[in-house]
Amino acid sequence: MSLKKMVTACRHPRVRIVSRHEDTEFVECLECGEVFDSEEFRDMEIEDTAETESVSDDS
Repeated sequence: MSLKKMVTACRHPRVRIVSRHEDTEFVECLECGEVFDSEEFRDMEIEDTAETESVSDDS
């Protein structure tokens, strides 16, 4: 595996729910296998959207 590929973080394009505990849902990325809570996943989506918008504004 190349260094560039290792540095690139998985964007978790496909996830599935693996567990629910009280008010928390845990999801697993079907690409890299990472498990995290769905609130974290929503925060990642918001950050990605903000980064994309700021990059396009610089043009």
